[in-house]
Amino acid sequence: MRTLREAGHEAYFAGGCVRDLVMGHAPHDYDVATSATPEEVVGLFEQTVEVGAAFGVVLVILGGHEYEVARFRTEGPYSDGRHPDRVAFASAEEDVKRRDFTINGLLYDPATQEVIDYVGGRADIERGVVRTIGDPSERFAEDRLRLIRAVRFAARFEFTIEPPTLEALKRLAPTVESVSRERIRDELAKMLTGANRGAALRFLHETGLLAVVLPEVEAMVGVEQPDRFHPEGDVFEHTVLVLDALEAPGPVQAFGALLHDVGKPPTFTESDRIRFNNHDVVGAEIADAVCKRLRFSGEMRRQVVEIVRNHMRFMHAPEMRESTLKRLLRRETFDDELAVHKADCLASHGDMTVYDFLVRKRAEVPPEAIKPVPLVTGHDLIAAGYEPGPLFGEILGAVEDRQLEGELTTSEEALAWVIRTYPVERGPRARPEQGM
Repeated sequence: MRTLREAGHEAYFAGGCVRDLVMGHAPHDYDVATSATPEEVVGLFEQTVEVGAAFGVVLVILGGHEYEVARFRTEGPYSDGRHPDRVAFASAEEDVKRRDFTINGLLYDPATQEVIDYVGGRADIERGVVRTIGDPSERFAEDRLRLIRAVRFAARFEFTIEPPTLEALKRLAPTVESVSRERIRDELAKMLTGANRGAALRFLHETGLLAVVLPEVEAMVGVEQPDRFHPEGDVFEHTVLVLDALEAPGPVQAFGALLHDVGKPPTFTESDRIRFNNHDVVGAEIADAVCKRLRFSGEMRRQVVEIVRNHMRFMHAPEMRESTLKRLLRRETFDDELAVHKADCLASHGDMTVYDFLVRKRAEVPPEAIKPVPLVTGHDLIAAGYEPGPLFGEILGAVEDRQLEGELTTSEEALAWVIRTYPVERGPRARPEQGM
């Protein structure tokens, strides 16, 4: 800021960082609005990246931090609902008035410690209101992702949405379908990992946005559950409470929680009681489709789907064989699965017996016992005269089961057990001797 001003340019902190400072929150990053051209900014700093030269935006890297420095501008119209057809450089006040919401339309002068407010943003912060700058229909038409952002800000800060802004949001909710899946995914991730995420999901439903961006989750609304296990209400209400019960989740955990019961609506049956047979399996397939549609990375999609697929296994943990339990504990997604299980219990029956058991077991069992060094390898089997083939996996799995159970403790014992159980002369199609 000092460098820009000493070179004769106007420069202010702008947007979300000023909002957070006014509200007493620590900003995540600092954006700068200035009268300097991109060329002038590049000339003033040693390390820069021109990330949006057409919009007058330069990334300045200074002291190990990145700062987005943008020239004052006006924009429009927006034929594609995202990118302006025209950009013109302008004054600080004109720049503010092309932004999305009044709470994000504040400037801050660090030299005078003055907040500059052309749009009534400070008053809206004090009143707890999300309001567009200018006509809400125009602001939403410029960038339809703002429809979801309005909900995120309202939920995060526990604000209301000003009536004309809310009316336009509900009316234009179907148009959010034109926003790229990646941008919707990223906005949902911010919402689901931030504060008041359950309220955000509820607000998405109430505004009609949820039916457009996540129809599979919208389908949970009104799907009844058995009172014995779910006194809290329907599947949607349960999901809202699960999200709120998470503790500082990352995106994988948050989306896993959001989708963990997504298989219940299509598997709903009512006989002796309400049942959702195989909803974990069906839910995993639906979650996979949702993650693909939202353009998740392959690894993130796999992890989210695993949380959904395995969330019902946890209830059986105290009755599991030692080998099965250890395999559960060593799963790559176990920590996220356990967090979702805890939230699932807190949001329903409240019985934490299984959760406490798993926490205790994880603390008691050392890592080397959960995933020990194999007693027998494929090379050992070949050396013992076995032909490589499908049977190898069966043998190695059976040995590991007994190793995890504590029945086999040395390589010699393990190989002797293999030779007794899978006689080598019977070749790769051999099966265990009966009664052994």
